[in-house]
Amino acid sequence: MNMETMPAPPRSTANPAPVRPANSLRRTTSIDVSWPDGTDQPRLFIGRVRDYRTESPDQPGTELDHAELRAVLEDDKTIRSISATPEPSRLQEIVGHRAGGHLRMFVREIMPELVENAVPLYLVLDDLSGSALVSNISWSMWDPSLMLDRRANMSDHEFEEMMAGRANVCWGLAEGNSGLTFRRNVEEVAAADAGELRNPDDPLGWHDFALNEGPGFRRARRMDMWRDPSSGVLTIDAAFQDSAKRADGGRTAIHEYLLRVTADPDTLEILSLVPEPRILPFWECPGAVANTQRLVGTSLDGIRDEVLLQLRGPEGCTHLNDAMRALADVPVLVKSL
Repeated sequence: MNMETMPAPPRSTANPAPVRPANSLRRTTSIDVSWPDGTDQPRLFIGRVRDYRTESPDQPGTELDHAELRAVLEDDKTIRSISATPEPSRLQEIVGHRAGGHLRMFVREIMPELVENAVPLYLVLDDLSGSALVSNISWSMWDPSLMLDRRANMSDHEFEEMMAGRANVCWGLAEGNSGLTFRRNVEEVAAADAGELRNPDDPLGWHDFALNEGPGFRRARRMDMWRDPSSGVLTIDAAFQDSAKRADGGRTAIHEYLLRVTADPDTLEILSLVPEPRILPFWECPGAVANTQRLVGTSLDGIRDEVLLQLRGPEGCTHLNDAMRALADVPVLVKSL
């Protein structure tokens, strides 16, 4: 199968977010990445998270918690500086570490209370790794010629090493898949408009985003949870999107998933799990959805470890895995319903 005959990947956003459900709790998170000193300089990451309880969607809700994180990362993803409000006592110990799988393990090792208590800040800390990995594509969204310039400045050996390093990182980049083929046109990787996260009929449904000049990347998550009024079944409706700014003022989405989950209110066992790919870079990517059914029957409070155990590498989609691991916070959050 050649590039001309490949089926098109999904490229249709579900934005804006739905109006907040009645008697629900919504957690929203964002990480905005920018290059305030130029694209050849360190990146600034601003993460925000808010927990918001709603009794009636036509009325303001109650903010239960919030947090903000600021971090500067080198091009190789090494953390140069970091601060947070509120700031955990051991946060500064991650300075000098590189954002990646190791960082996630280290954060859990030195600050286990963030995980155990579903502290809002943990989710943006967890997202540093994924955002650091994806955000450099923002340059090409802002100026499509930069992708060609980067390839032109690489030797064939450097290019082959780069592509080999991506092989089997995830389902979409499994060895032999089209994602390991160089694209001359960035629109072959990402072309869908990201839409507006904030619903004009529900302006309080999202926290305020960090804004910047020039190229920029954003990872945004939403997770609504409520109990079915008749059965008591716990329902979760979640969304995940990576997007980048365009010079025309819009945003292009790179990855987007919806995720709908039901769980037993007493045992927290997952009864159903339905991911919906909305925007993905390669036609093979949606195939990762099938393996997620391995998680049905798992308890929500154990899903973070199960995702890493069962859907690692080419068994899963990195971004869908990120969305599913956040479900581990639900058992703590629903206590506030």
